[in-house]
Amino acid sequence: MCESLTKQGAFDDLARLIVSPGIPHLYPVPNPVVAAALSAGVPVDNDIGLFFQSFATEEWSGFDIAPRVVAVTGSNGKSTTSALIHHILEHVNRPCQLAGNIGRGVLDIDPPIDGEVVVLELSSYQTDLARSLTPDVAVFTNLSSDHLDRHHGMGGYFAAKRRLFAEGGPDRAVIGVDEDEGRFLAGQLAEGPADDRVIRISVDRKLTGPGWQVFARKGFLSEYRKGKQAASIDLRAVAGLPGAHNHQNACAAYAACRALGLAPKVIEAAFHSFGGLPHRSQTIADAAGVRYVNDSKATNVDSAAKALQAFKRVRWICGGLQKEGGLDALNAVSGDVLKAYVIGREAANFAMQLSVQTQVCGTMAEAVAAAIADAEEGDVVLLAPAAASFDQYDSFERRGDDFVAEVTARI
Repeated sequence: MCESLTKQGAFDDLARLIVSPGIPHLYPVPNPVVAAALSAGVPVDNDIGLFFQSFATEEWSGFDIAPRVVAVTGSNGKSTTSALIHHILEHVNRPCQLAGNIGRGVLDIDPPIDGEVVVLELSSYQTDLARSLTPDVAVFTNLSSDHLDRHHGMGGYFAAKRRLFAEGGPDRAVIGVDEDEGRFLAGQLAEGPADDRVIRISVDRKLTGPGWQVFARKGFLSEYRKGKQAASIDLRAVAGLPGAHNHQNACAAYAACRALGLAPKVIEAAFHSFGGLPHRSQTIADAAGVRYVNDSKATNVDSAAKALQAFKRVRWICGGLQKEGGLDALNAVSGDVLKAYVIGREAANFAMQLSVQTQVCGTMAEAVAAAIADAEEGDVVLLAPAAASFDQYDSFERRGDDFVAEVTARI
């Protein structure tokens, strides 16, 4: 099939080539079929582009409230943020669907009804190629090193994320400003400090100024508008959102839902019924005073570092297919790590880069057994690999499921 599509004249009758997000179109090397299509002048697109082009229909003319799209992107937290927004909308009985890089494919969702909100999680692979990106509310959680080979470095990676905001011009943009790229993006979108079309969010500091800000400090979420506090929520008792990284997700979801017109008290109530997502800071057991947490989705250094910062007295299961950039950022936040139990085919090399006490285990079974044997009351056994799973598993979900199975069998 691939060979036939690269032959002379193969694209003469094609209007558009639709490709899967996993197929490279530029870096590190274009797929031969994509290269042939581009050489033939055939537009290349993906399902996200088709979705936005076909979302609105003639039926909308009879709706009281036009359907809306909230699109979430970023390096870490976008799945939890998307699911949390969807959960809040369900809590208030607002028609909604969750799709994209989570849940259903965008072309598999039901036709939206009057007043419905479609929440999309979008990866950089999806935003990079889509020819149409027109969300009503767009969310940028954060940026850290990931997928650098696919995007030819951090600049290309950020550019792929930025397209969600630059191509369609959302009515409201929720921007995490704890990194330089987020501050730059917010500055590009806002006409001035008081432009409330941009909602800035942070978990690093209090945000001030005449605009619209949502930030979390010491476990409290605060909303400020025009220099005055509009709402405050105590996140410390929200079991499904532990740690500063989840407080950032809460800020992003809160801001997006406020942009949709929901009241702070309604959002706060929905927070408390949110159970979290599998494989993302998921408490799977409490036994003999030891807490077991599955964060298999922590596939890069930044997400694993945030997981480590969320807990005290950590017995840390880590390792796998290491990504670029080294592990220095993990060493900087490992003060509460009692010991690391390293898995993966390159476990010994991974362990050598850590500054904490380590035990090279290789397999999940050995790591879980060792961590349980060492654990004392008050400890947290945390799976936060800081690496991809593909050296031993076909997905981070399988890796997390293995952790759950091993823990369940031993406690």
